[in-house]
Amino acid sequence: MNRFVSYVRADGTSSWGAVVDETIVDLAERTGAPSLAEAIAAGTLPEQIPAGEGVPFAEAQLLPVIPEPKKIICIGVNYKTHRDEIGKPGPAAPIVFARYADSQIAAGEDAIKPSFSDQFDYEGELALIIGAPAFRVKREDAASVIAGYSIYNDFSVRDWQRAASQWMPGKTFPGTGGFGPWFVPADQLGDVTQLSLETRVNGEVRQSASLADLVFDIPFLIEYVSTFTPLSPGDVIVTGTPGGVGLFMEPSGLLNDGDVVEVEVSGIGVLRNTVREQ
Repeated sequence: MNRFVSYVRADGTSSWGAVVDETIVDLAERTGAPSLAEAIAAGTLPEQIPAGEGVPFAEAQLLPVIPEPKKIICIGVNYKTHRDEIGKPGPAAPIVFARYADSQIAAGEDAIKPSFSDQFDYEGELALIIGAPAFRVKREDAASVIAGYSIYNDFSVRDWQRAASQWMPGKTFPGTGGFGPWFVPADQLGDVTQLSLETRVNGEVRQSASLADLVFDIPFLIEYVSTFTPLSPGDVIVTGTPGGVGLFMEPSGLLNDGDVVEVEVSGIGVLRNTVREQ
């Protein structure tokens, strides 16, 4: 299975490659695409990647899978279990908000809890990466515009999210969009509804769900989102989080400095971030 990453080379420049035998094989020069998003757009992601010299994955400075997507579209309350725990009826249409690219962090990077908030929370999610220009795509054609899938942690500053009807202030603080560690091409994952998602805090399971439990499934989300905004290769749709967020736990399961949060999606991998208060 191919696993594509964005990372920082030893000379400080950003690049991308594939993880082969726990080594990142750089693919920028080989493909002529300087970034993973540009490789996706050009259709130059290689299917066969021979092992070669590279950076040991464990020593690499990773970047968010797509460091600077033009659009990050997030979907709220998209699992029945999350809808039930917040005590609201199901929406007639997807709840949509945006996240800024400069809020993103890589796997292994610290998630930043603002020192003035005591309501920092996790949201483990499946992220899909757009692979072709997409505007007014019908659900039956949705698969043709998906490059692949990754893992997202939509860390949320709940007091800022809940201060008004618009969620965006609590959803795009710097250092709060965990994205990684890599992405897997869609054709190598098969039916994503058969995958499972689990979020753990310091090893304790907090969220556990099947991707089949999405209220609005992935083909519907692509049709819906691409109806109101054109999507480009490298754009990201973050598909929603299941029940089990810290805010609604008794006692509270909100995050504190030093907490380690892992989001695992079967077939893809584990996104791990440590919370640091600043």
